[in-house]
Amino acid sequence: MIQLLPSPNYPIWIVLMVRVGEMTEEKFLNQTYKLETQAETLAHYEAWAETYDEEITENDYAQPERCATALAQYSTSKEIDVLDIGCGSGLSGLALSNSGFKNIDGCDFSPAMLEKAKHTNAYRQLFIADINEELAIGAETYDAVSAVGVLAFAHIRTEALHHMLRVIKSNGLLVVGLNEHYWEGDSVGDKIRTLCEEGVADLLFEEYGDHLPGANIGGWVAVLRKK
Repeated sequence: MIQLLPSPNYPIWIVLMVRVGEMTEEKFLNQTYKLETQAETLAHYEAWAETYDEEITENDYAQPERCATALAQYSTSKEIDVLDIGCGSGLSGLALSNSGFKNIDGCDFSPAMLEKAKHTNAYRQLFIADINEELAIGAETYDAVSAVGVLAFAHIRTEALHHMLRVIKSNGLLVVGLNEHYWEGDSVGDKIRTLCEEGVADLLFEEYGDHLPGANIGGWVAVLRKK
Protein backbone atom coordinates (compact mmCIF):
# COMPACT_ATOMS: atom_id res chain seq x y z
CA MET A 1 0.00 0.00 0.00
CA ILE A 2 1.30 3.46 -0.90
CA GLN A 3 1.63 5.78 2.05
CA LEU A 4 1.68 9.58 2.04
CA LEU A 5 3.97 10.41 4.93
CA PRO A 6 4.90 13.74 6.55
CA SER A 7 8.58 14.61 6.91
CA PRO A 8 10.17 15.90 10.13
CA ASN A 9 11.89 18.58 8.02
CA TYR A 10 8.64 19.73 6.41
CA PRO A 11 5.63 18.92 8.64
CA ILE A 12 2.45 18.56 6.63
CA TRP A 13 0.51 20.98 8.85
CA ILE A 14 2.97 23.75 7.97
CA VAL A 15 2.73 22.98 4.28
CA LEU A 16 -1.04 23.04 4.31
CA MET A 17 -1.08 26.48 5.93
CA VAL A 18 0.75 28.05 2.99
CA ARG A 19 -1.75 30.12 1.04
CA VAL A 20 -2.24 29.04 -2.53
CA GLY A 21 -3.18 32.61 -3.49
CA GLU A 22 -4.81 33.93 -6.60
CA MET A 23 -3.68 32.57 -9.94
CA THR A 24 -4.50 34.27 -13.21
CA GLU A 25 -5.88 32.45 -16.23
CA GLU A 26 -2.43 32.63 -17.78
CA LYS A 27 -0.97 29.17 -18.29
CA PHE A 28 0.86 27.94 -15.20
CA LEU A 29 3.90 26.95 -17.24
CA ASN A 30 4.44 30.57 -18.27
CA GLN A 31 4.37 31.62 -14.63
CA THR A 32 6.88 28.98 -13.53
CA TYR A 33 9.89 30.95 -14.75
CA LYS A 34 8.74 34.12 -12.96
CA LEU A 35 8.74 32.66 -9.44
CA GLU A 36 11.11 34.31 -6.98
CA THR A 37 10.68 32.60 -3.60
CA GLN A 38 10.16 29.09 -2.33
CA ALA A 39 6.80 30.10 -0.82
CA GLU A 40 5.66 31.33 -4.24
CA THR A 41 6.86 28.09 -5.78
CA LEU A 42 4.93 25.95 -3.30
CA ALA A 43 1.73 27.96 -3.81
CA HIS A 44 2.22 27.74 -7.57
CA TYR A 45 2.52 23.94 -7.65
CA GLU A 46 -0.31 23.45 -5.16
CA ALA A 47 -2.61 25.41 -7.48
CA TRP A 48 -1.24 23.77 -10.64
CA ALA A 49 -1.49 20.16 -9.44
CA GLU A 50 -4.92 19.45 -10.94
CA THR A 51 -3.96 20.48 -14.50
CA TYR A 52 -0.18 19.96 -14.38
CA ASP A 53 -0.04 16.73 -16.38
CA GLU A 54 -2.30 18.09 -19.10
CA GLU A 55 -0.36 21.32 -19.61
CA ILE A 56 3.09 19.79 -19.35
CA THR A 57 2.16 17.00 -21.77
CA GLU A 58 0.83 19.57 -24.24
CA ASN A 59 4.40 20.86 -24.42
CA ASP A 60 5.94 17.40 -24.94
CA TYR A 61 7.82 17.24 -21.63
CA ALA A 62 10.83 15.14 -22.54
CA GLN A 63 12.89 15.03 -19.34
CA PRO A 64 11.18 12.15 -17.50
CA GLU A 65 11.83 9.72 -20.34
CA ARG A 66 15.32 11.10 -21.04
CA CYS A 67 16.33 10.73 -17.39
CA ALA A 68 14.82 7.26 -17.00
CA THR A 69 16.59 6.09 -20.17
CA ALA A 70 19.91 7.50 -18.97
CA LEU A 71 19.56 5.84 -15.56
CA ALA A 72 18.69 2.51 -17.18
CA GLN A 73 21.76 2.81 -19.41
CA TYR A 74 24.14 2.91 -16.44
CA SER A 75 22.25 0.75 -13.93
CA THR A 76 23.19 -2.92 -13.67
CA SER A 77 19.74 -3.93 -12.37
CA LYS A 78 16.11 -2.82 -12.46
CA GLU A 79 15.61 -4.21 -8.93
CA ILE A 80 17.52 -1.37 -7.28
CA ASP A 81 15.94 1.06 -4.80
CA VAL A 82 15.34 4.42 -6.48
CA LEU A 83 14.32 7.72 -4.86
CA ASP A 84 12.49 10.08 -7.20
CA ILE A 85 13.24 13.48 -5.65
CA GLY A 86 10.80 16.27 -6.49
CA CYS A 87 8.53 13.67 -8.03
CA GLY A 88 5.67 16.13 -8.55
CA SER A 89 2.58 14.51 -10.07
CA GLY A 90 4.47 11.29 -10.79
CA LEU A 91 5.42 11.67 -14.46
CA SER A 92 9.05 10.91 -13.60
CA GLY A 93 8.04 7.85 -11.58
CA LEU A 94 5.94 6.55 -14.46
CA ALA A 95 8.91 6.97 -16.80
CA LEU A 96 11.13 5.04 -14.37
CA SER A 97 8.49 2.31 -14.07
CA ASN A 98 8.10 2.13 -17.85
CA SER A 99 11.88 1.68 -18.09
CA GLY A 100 11.59 -1.37 -15.86
CA PHE A 101 12.50 -0.03 -12.41
CA LYS A 102 10.35 -1.71 -9.77
CA ASN A 103 11.28 -0.23 -6.37
CA ILE A 104 10.59 3.51 -6.54
CA ASP A 105 9.95 5.93 -3.66
CA GLY A 106 9.04 9.57 -4.25
CA CYS A 107 9.19 12.84 -2.34
CA ASP A 108 8.06 16.39 -3.02
CA PHE A 109 7.20 19.51 -1.04
CA SER A 110 3.68 19.85 -2.48
CA PRO A 111 0.96 17.70 -0.86
CA ALA A 112 -1.35 18.29 -3.84
CA MET A 113 1.29 16.99 -6.24
CA LEU A 114 1.97 13.96 -4.05
CA GLU A 115 -1.73 13.18 -4.04
CA LYS A 116 -1.61 13.08 -7.85
CA ALA A 117 1.54 10.95 -7.79
CA LYS A 118 -0.16 8.43 -5.49
CA HIS A 119 -2.68 7.61 -8.23
CA THR A 120 0.04 6.63 -10.74
CA ASN A 121 0.74 3.44 -8.75
CA ALA A 122 4.41 3.86 -9.67
CA TYR A 123 5.63 4.30 -6.09
CA ARG A 124 6.11 2.12 -3.01
CA GLN A 125 5.80 5.15 -0.75
CA LEU A 126 5.57 8.92 -1.02
CA PHE A 127 6.62 11.52 1.53
CA ILE A 128 6.90 15.27 1.95
CA ALA A 129 10.39 16.76 1.88
CA ASP A 130 12.11 20.10 1.44
CA ILE A 131 15.00 19.09 -0.75
CA ASN A 132 16.93 22.28 -0.01
CA GLU A 133 17.37 20.86 3.51
CA GLU A 134 19.08 17.63 4.50
CA LEU A 135 16.62 14.82 3.86
CA ALA A 136 15.36 12.87 6.87
CA ILE A 137 16.74 9.69 5.34
CA GLY A 138 19.71 7.66 6.49
CA ALA A 139 22.96 7.98 4.59
CA GLU A 140 23.45 5.49 1.75
CA THR A 141 19.83 4.31 1.76
CA TYR A 142 19.19 4.25 -2.00
CA ASP A 143 20.97 2.72 -4.98
CA ALA A 144 19.94 5.64 -7.18
CA VAL A 145 18.33 9.06 -7.04
CA SER A 146 16.44 10.72 -9.89
CA ALA A 147 15.90 14.50 -9.86
CA VAL A 148 13.85 15.50 -12.90
CA GLY A 149 13.12 19.18 -13.44
CA VAL A 150 13.67 20.12 -9.79
CA LEU A 151 16.82 22.24 -10.01
CA ALA A 152 15.59 25.76 -10.69
CA PHE A 153 15.65 29.32 -9.39
CA ALA A 154 13.23 29.75 -6.43
CA HIS A 155 12.96 25.98 -6.18
CA ILE A 156 15.82 23.54 -5.55
CA ARG A 157 19.31 25.02 -5.79
CA THR A 158 22.31 23.17 -7.19
CA GLU A 159 23.83 22.88 -3.71
CA ALA A 160 21.09 20.32 -2.95
CA LEU A 161 23.11 17.82 -5.01
CA HIS A 162 25.09 17.23 -1.80
CA HIS A 163 21.88 16.19 0.01
CA MET A 164 20.99 13.87 -2.85
CA LEU A 165 24.40 12.23 -2.95
CA ARG A 166 24.39 11.66 0.82
CA VAL A 167 21.45 9.23 0.60
CA ILE A 168 22.98 7.26 -2.30
CA LYS A 169 25.05 4.15 -1.64
CA SER A 170 28.68 4.03 -2.71
CA ASN A 171 28.83 3.36 -6.48
CA GLY A 172 25.17 4.37 -6.72
CA LEU A 173 23.78 6.66 -9.40
CA LEU A 174 22.35 10.18 -9.52
CA VAL A 175 20.50 11.35 -12.63
CA VAL A 176 19.47 14.99 -12.96
CA GLY A 177 17.50 16.67 -15.72
CA LEU A 178 16.90 20.40 -15.92
CA ASN A 179 16.12 23.26 -18.27
CA GLU A 180 18.87 25.10 -20.13
CA HIS A 181 18.18 28.44 -18.42
CA TYR A 182 19.02 27.18 -14.95
CA TRP A 183 21.89 25.02 -16.22
CA GLU A 184 23.54 28.13 -17.63
CA GLY A 185 22.35 30.66 -15.03
CA ASP A 186 23.63 28.71 -12.01
CA SER A 187 26.65 27.16 -13.78
CA VAL A 188 25.33 23.69 -12.99
CA GLY A 189 27.76 21.95 -15.32
CA ASP A 190 30.71 23.65 -13.63
CA LYS A 191 29.39 22.74 -10.16
CA ILE A 192 29.01 19.10 -11.19
CA ARG A 193 32.59 19.07 -12.44
CA THR A 194 33.73 20.58 -9.14
CA LEU A 195 32.04 17.70 -7.28
CA CYS A 196 33.96 15.29 -9.48
CA GLU A 197 37.26 17.11 -8.93
CA GLU A 198 36.65 16.91 -5.17
CA GLY A 199 36.39 13.14 -5.49
CA VAL A 200 32.71 12.96 -4.53
CA ALA A 201 31.45 11.43 -7.78
CA ASP A 202 32.33 10.57 -11.36
CA LEU A 203 30.47 12.13 -14.29
CA LEU A 204 29.30 9.31 -16.54
CA PHE A 205 27.00 11.13 -18.94
CA GLU A 206 26.10 14.69 -19.92
CA GLU A 207 23.81 15.52 -22.84
CA TYR A 208 21.89 18.51 -24.16
CA GLY A 209 18.51 17.82 -25.76
CA ASP A 210 14.78 18.44 -25.42
CA HIS A 211 13.27 19.70 -22.18
CA LEU A 212 9.93 21.21 -23.21
CA PRO A 213 10.14 21.31 -27.01
CA GLY A 214 6.54 22.56 -27.25
CA ALA A 215 7.70 25.70 -25.44
CA ASN A 216 11.03 25.83 -27.31
CA ILE A 217 13.01 25.03 -24.16
CA GLY A 218 16.02 22.73 -24.23
CA GLY A 219 17.61 20.99 -21.28
CA TRP A 220 20.46 18.90 -19.93
CA VAL A 221 20.65 15.40 -18.49
CA ALA A 222 23.62 14.28 -16.40
CA VAL A 223 24.41 11.00 -14.69
CA LEU A 224 26.89 10.78 -11.81
CA ARG A 225 28.25 7.76 -9.97
CA LYS A 226 28.93 8.33 -6.28
CA LYS A 227 32.37 7.23 -5.12
